[in-house]
Order: sequence, then structure tokens, then C-alpha cells
Amino acid sequence: MLLAATRPSHAGGARSRVWFKCIAAAPGPVQQPMERVVIVDADNNVAGSATRAEMRARNLIHRSSFIFVHNSAGQLFVQRRVAWKETYPSHYDPAPGGVVGEHETYEQNASREVEEEMGIAGVPLQAVFDFFYSDAVTRVWGRAFRCVYDGPLTLQESEVASGIWVDLDKVADLQPCCPDSSLALREYETRLRAGTLKPVGNISR
Repeated sequence: MLLAATRPSHAGGARSRVWFKCIAAAPGPVQQPMERVVIVDADNNVAGSATRAEMRARNLIHRSSFIFVHNSAGQLFVQRRVAWKETYPSHYDPAPGGVVGEHETYEQNASREVEEEMGIAGVPLQAVFDFFYSDAVTRVWGRAFRCVYDGPLTLQESEVASGIWVDLDKVADLQPCCPDSSLALREYETRLRAGTLKPVGNISR
């Protein structure tokens, strides 16, 4: 199931909250600039690879994981990105993850990222949908995952400034928020309301 979109629409009937807001903050230098990452075409077919620095400089379409981390009460863990991040510095991120490396799958990347950034290991991750996001900063085919975790969190200081557990319907009030993750969050909530995704309490563990 794919969601093809750029930025989420602000039209939403009775729901008129702003879903994302970027701040005019200069991005930091590219982290791990020589790391090779997978490059894909507009249909998410693998087209090759490039260094992370080249991918950012040319805004090449790449893949990233996005992980919704819930606790058993249904709250979502939202990170605040460090001020020197290469994209969306100091923004809130309700679906942290990472860029998929060369020869790496979405699933491998998601497992690696939640362990590196939050210290979450050995917890099943459920893939829920793929989506496309594009702006002047990034063009990405994302795969969204979710999990339930009630253990201690160890935040990676080089990536994460802070974090907080938030009720799902309050997450959009945290601004500024990463626009790609905001799009993923809106699609996630839409599927929960429609019943195409089960509530968090029914996630297989």
C-alpha cells in the first residue's frame, strides 16, 4: 500500500491543526558524508547508490525508515532532533528512523536505527505502509513501522537532543515538526481512524 504525496494538505474539515511547520534554521554538515546509501527512482525501484553527501547535494530520491514507537498506554515517543542535524535541525520527530544504506533493507535499517538512537533492541517492528515525500530539502520513499516498548530508553547524543511521551492526538501540537514524519503521522492516524490498522494494544509483540 503506497501513499504518494509531497506535503500534507491543510484542508481537513473540522480538523484544522497545522500538521507541520519548518523553521528557518541552517542545516548542519552532512553526517557520515562518505556513507553509501541506496538511490531509487520515482517508483521506488533501486537505481544505484551514492554517497550521503552526493545524495544531499543533488537531493536524490532515497529510502528511509520511519518508526512510530508506542508505549502500552498508546502514547507515542517524540524526539527533538539536535541542532546540527543535516535536515530539519531542532525539529520534533514523531517517527524517527534513518536513511537506508547500500545493500540494506528497510527492515534492517529500522531495527538498526531504533537500537542506535533509542536503545530499543529485540522488539518486533510492524511495517504499516510506504509513502513518498518531497521538498527542497529531501526526496524520500519512506516505509513506516510501529512497535510497542515500555523499557528504558538510551538516547543517542549525536542525533537526539531530548524526547517525550505524548498522547497521539497531541503530537501535532509540537512545533516545529519534521514535515516528512508529519506526513507519515497523518497517514498513520487516518488508517487508525478508518480501521485499516488495529489500535496499538492489538500489535503483535
